[in-house]
Amino acid sequence: MESTYFAIAFLAGLVPALFWVWFWLREDNLNPEPYFLIAISFIAGMAVVPMALPLQKIAIELYTGANMILVWVIIEEVLKYTVALALIFWHKEVDEPIDMVIYMIVVALGFAALENALFIFNPLVMGEYLSSVMTGGFRFLGATLLHVLASGTVGVFLALAYYKSKYIQVLMGTLGLFIAIVLHALFNFFIMDASGETILSVFLFVWMGVILLFLLFEKIKMLEHKHKLQSSS
Repeated sequence: MESTYFAIAFLAGLVPALFWVWFWLREDNLNPEPYFLIAISFIAGMAVVPMALPLQKIAIELYTGANMILVWVIIEEVLKYTVALALIFWHKEVDEPIDMVIYMIVVALGFAALENALFIFNPLVMGEYLSSVMTGGFRFLGATLLHVLASGTVGVFLALAYYKSKYIQVLMGTLGLFIAIVLHALFNFFIMDASGETILSVFLFVWMGVILLFLLFEKIKMLEHKHKLQSSS
């Protein structure tokens, strides 16, 4: 029976994440990324979850309270960035600044898909079906978009440094990672034991951040278009 519950939870985590993948990919329809590399990015993001869990278990033993939450966030954000660096960013298909944002977001959504499935699975096994549905809904609107915002921020900084020196690229990537950790940590700090009104405020913060990310996404596309015009003239 648990295998059935896990299949249900997995689909409940996967389908919303794939919706967000589709949403962001359609914003890059002028020069779409190859599906095989998108799939690798998504699966790599999912693979971060089993990598992060044992490290987070160690963090529970070593830290408490806010320190533990911060270490958990650092583990997740560093691992997401690391798999993108190791598996994606060196590929020849990553050939324009906006690609950095796209692939970081897809990695984040892969991570969110499996993480959400685990959160949905636990109450499902205990027969708390309404709790599973509510958890899935909250994570679709909150935690999933938080991962998009955090990893997308790293992608934006990398995109802005795309035509710069390697030193500047490393510096900007590190700065983007730092901001991603801060955003993620703030979300976790405020969402813990929050009431309905506070949760809505935190979600509003995330949604505003995603709107800003979307605007930066469009700005980077315009900068790339301008760069191509200057290169061809």
